[in-house]
Amino acid sequence: MNMCMFMQNTLTRLMRLPLISIALIQGKALGGGAELTTACDFRLMTPGSEIRFVHKHMGLVPGWGGATRLVRIIGSRAALQLLSRAHGVDPERALHLGLSEGTLSSSDETGSLEEARAWLSQYTEGPASVIQAVKKVVTAGRELPLEAALRTEKDVFGTVWGGPANLEALTRRQKHK
Repeated sequence: MNMCMFMQNTLTRLMRLPLISIALIQGKALGGGAELTTACDFRLMTPGSEIRFVHKHMGLVPGWGGATRLVRIIGSRAALQLLSRAHGVDPERALHLGLSEGTLSSSDETGSLEEARAWLSQYTEGPASVIQAVKKVVTAGRELPLEAALRTEKDVFGTVWGGPANLEALTRRQKHK
């Protein structure tokens, strides 16, 4: 049970990092590896890769929070299917389920890493303070009751309103671009 709690805490901390995270699946992400992918904000797969929750074959259920996060990512019905069948999910099926954002064209380590960085840059370009604020309000919306999430959103908004990035965008009339 100690390892279970340690990994739940570790993966929850990963999920709550104040930055956008991505899991790049190259090869097989089995068991705990599959659970780790669910703690990231996005998942990209390479051709021939696979995500598989093999816990059933080991007489277990996920214990690191992977089942709970999987339900939130793909819904309870699809999560029940993946966990109870313990079949591998290839890139095409992962995309269809909403478990993956896409399949990279490159399979080699260097090429796929560069491709993943380029893909991620569309979400991370801009002031770090704004990206962190976006992540914070999304995390609050996912984890908190509605009223608490709305308060968090208001509070975070207050930290960026009139800040350097906001003032610079107003000067450039960024809203209309």
